[in-house]
Amino acid sequence: MARILQIRRGTTAQNDNFTGLPGEVSFDTDAKTLRVHDGETLGGFTLARADQATGAPGDGAGFDINSVPDEFWQTIISKFAPAPIQIHESRTARVVNMGHMEYLWNGGATVKFAYVALVCQTPEADYSIGDVVTAFGIGDRTNPLPNVFYDTLGAHIRLAIGSENFWVSHKTTGVQVPITNDRWNIKFIIWY
Repeated sequence: MARILQIRRGTTAQNDNFTGLPGEVSFDTDAKTLRVHDGETLGGFTLARADQATGAPGDGAGFDINSVPDEFWQTIISKFAPAPIQIHESRTARVVNMGHMEYLWNGGATVKFAYVALVCQTPEADYSIGDVVTAFGIGDRTNPLPNVFYDTLGAHIRLAIGSENFWVSHKTTGVQVPITNDRWNIKFIIWY
């Protein structure tokens, strides 16, 4: 016999007046949605159904990462990378298909995190000149991160490429689009 999982359920009014335990889930029988509880918030947090979510795949609106407000990123950075932290960006270089691309940083401090971004030089995949794109990949690798190692010269930030081709996520559709290398530059971003 199959096992059945049944969660706490009630009308919208009942859910609005319920404070669930931390991590508890309840079902709103009127709205046909789930609510997640934290043990403190009356009514919990309503989860949107796929047919109600804006910017969801298939609704025609798409999702643009550039529409996320700066305050969101500042909150995330302060939460997961507490001060003091500084950011350094390399000069841009032409995107090339070779064994690896590397940036040597001799700033003296320990690198806490490093990543790479592509900078649009000629419009492609609905991006404009100057757009900085972190939603890209190389071959079948999505959002590849560089390796960081140290020697007497400083910190080496190295991105493995091989002979694979770069691609970006189309700005409005999110579909992978192969890029024309001479239309893009690459830069290394270091948090230290």
